[in-house]
Amino acid sequence: MTRKNKNQNLKQKVKSKIPKDWMSDIRITYRIGIETFKGIVQTGLVNIAIITTIAAILTIFGSIFRVALAANSFLHSMGSTLEISAYLESDADKETVINQVYNIEHVKNVKLIRKEQSWAEFKQQIDVPDIVNPLPDTLHVKLDDIKNMNSVTNQLKQIQGISETNYSKDLIQKFEMINTIINTVTLVFVVIVCILTIAIINNTIELVIQSRKEEIEIMRLMGVSNWYIKTPLILQGAIYGFLGALIAIIPIDVVQSYIIKMHDFCMISIDPLAQFTVLFSVLTLGVAFSSIGSFLSIRKHLQV
Repeated sequence: MTRKNKNQNLKQKVKSKIPKDWMSDIRITYRIGIETFKGIVQTGLVNIAIITTIAAILTIFGSIFRVALAANSFLHSMGSTLEISAYLESDADKETVINQVYNIEHVKNVKLIRKEQSWAEFKQQIDVPDIVNPLPDTLHVKLDDIKNMNSVTNQLKQIQGISETNYSKDLIQKFEMINTIINTVTLVFVVIVCILTIAIINNTIELVIQSRKEEIEIMRLMGVSNWYIKTPLILQGAIYGFLGALIAIIPIDVVQSYIIKMHDFCMISIDPLAQFTVLFSVLTLGVAFSSIGSFLSIRKHLQV
């Protein structure tokens, strides 16, 4: 064991024997709060520009994220109305086939449309001569998610008694393409928000470090611990992110109100957790990446 390790172990043993002084902890916390507030005050009017810039970035992200969730909800609702049509052979045992279809994973509901009903509806729409009904009995198979259309269709084809299957393949492909575009755009904006937030806070904390460089050097010479120097700067960044997120909530709520009206107009139920998810994400991104920006700035410009 090296001498350095021995000294560290000795310090830990001595520290463990010292009784906790809660008043000292409270005083340290108070001083950290004062140092954080001092850093914000020294930044001056630049604080307003920082917070409003972060708020604008988070507003754009939150609005796009909320619209993406609404679009996914619309696509899911519209997609759930799509069905697979499975045409039965004339001698098929309908109950047996239906039970086998229900055993397929992702099948939500199965409805039997008898050929007599289909023929009657067809004749109401088109004037046809009096001929023998050529239509087969049909099963309308509804799934839990349109993403499973292909796999379920392939399994339906393997069931004895089903002669043919059909579904709107082109329409489903368009749904999937739109969903992919929306998710990709949202992900891109998450990355952009993270990069911009980190860059803004990084530059801000750099200015604070430069303005307090002599003061920080004096604290280091006095033996002040590194975490005592770092924590106020990290908290300052977190406060910027938190305040920016709070401001961003206001315009995001406006977007939410319009989305609710759109859902009501289209008679589509709204996800009750969607708005909470967006607000939580905005607050988390704002605080987390502002703190990360501060930490990176400290590592780069302050060797403590």
